[in-house]
Amino acid sequence: MDTRDSKTPEEELQHLKEVSQPEDYDQPEPDVEQPEAKSPPGRLPRVLPIVIVVLGLAAAAMLLLSGNGP
Repeated sequence: MDTRDSKTPEEELQHLKEVSQPEDYDQPEPDVEQPEAKSPPGRLPRVLPIVIVVLGLAAAAMLLLSGNGP
Protein backbone atom coordinates (compact mmCIF):
# COMPACT_ATOMS: atom_id res chain seq x y z
CA MET A 1 0.00 0.00 0.00
CA ASP A 2 1.31 3.42 -0.93
CA THR A 3 1.27 5.72 2.10
CA ARG A 4 2.99 8.71 0.56
CA ASP A 5 1.20 12.02 1.02
CA SER A 6 2.08 13.70 -2.26
CA LYS A 7 1.74 12.20 -5.72
CA THR A 8 3.32 13.10 -9.00
CA PRO A 9 0.96 14.48 -11.66
CA GLU A 10 1.11 11.14 -13.49
CA GLU A 11 0.19 9.22 -10.34
CA GLU A 12 -2.65 11.62 -9.62
CA LEU A 13 -4.00 11.22 -13.16
CA GLN A 14 -3.80 7.42 -12.88
CA HIS A 15 -5.62 7.56 -9.54
CA LEU A 16 -8.39 9.73 -10.99
CA LYS A 17 -8.80 7.31 -13.91
CA GLU A 18 -9.10 4.34 -11.54
CA VAL A 19 -11.59 6.10 -9.27
CA SER A 20 -13.77 7.29 -12.14
CA GLN A 21 -14.22 3.77 -13.55
CA PRO A 22 -17.35 2.01 -12.30
CA GLU A 23 -16.91 -1.20 -10.37
CA ASP A 24 -17.18 -4.38 -12.45
CA TYR A 25 -19.86 -6.53 -10.83
CA ASP A 26 -19.89 -9.06 -13.67
CA GLN A 27 -16.48 -10.43 -12.65
CA PRO A 28 -16.36 -10.61 -8.84
CA GLU A 29 -12.83 -12.02 -8.84
CA PRO A 30 -10.42 -10.17 -6.54
CA ASP A 31 -7.99 -7.77 -8.13
CA VAL A 32 -4.47 -8.94 -8.90
CA GLU A 33 -3.22 -6.13 -6.66
CA GLN A 34 -5.09 -7.66 -3.69
CA PRO A 35 -3.63 -11.11 -3.02
CA GLU A 36 -5.04 -11.06 0.52
CA ALA A 37 -8.55 -11.04 -0.97
CA LYS A 38 -7.93 -14.39 -2.67
CA SER A 39 -6.87 -16.43 0.35
CA PRO A 40 -9.59 -17.72 2.68
CA PRO A 41 -9.32 -16.70 6.34
CA GLY A 42 -7.39 -19.05 8.57
CA ARG A 43 -8.79 -21.15 11.37
CA LEU A 44 -7.86 -18.58 14.01
CA PRO A 45 -11.22 -16.75 14.00
CA ARG A 46 -13.04 -20.02 14.84
CA VAL A 47 -10.52 -21.25 17.42
CA LEU A 48 -9.96 -17.97 19.26
CA PRO A 49 -13.28 -17.88 21.20
CA ILE A 50 -12.75 -21.47 22.35
CA VAL A 51 -9.25 -20.64 23.60
CA ILE A 52 -10.55 -17.61 25.48
CA VAL A 53 -13.28 -19.65 27.21
CA VAL A 54 -10.83 -22.40 28.19
CA LEU A 55 -8.36 -19.87 29.61
CA GLY A 56 -11.16 -18.15 31.51
CA LEU A 57 -12.30 -21.42 33.04
CA ALA A 58 -8.75 -22.32 33.99
CA ALA A 59 -8.24 -18.94 35.67
CA ALA A 60 -11.54 -19.26 37.57
CA ALA A 61 -10.62 -22.76 38.74
CA MET A 62 -7.22 -21.55 39.95
CA LEU A 63 -8.86 -18.74 41.92
CA LEU A 64 -11.42 -21.07 43.48
CA LEU A 65 -8.88 -23.74 44.38
CA SER A 66 -6.30 -21.36 45.79
CA GLY A 67 -8.51 -20.30 48.72
CA ASN A 68 -6.89 -18.79 51.81
CA GLY A 69 -4.44 -21.61 52.46
CA PRO A 70 -3.56 -23.22 55.84
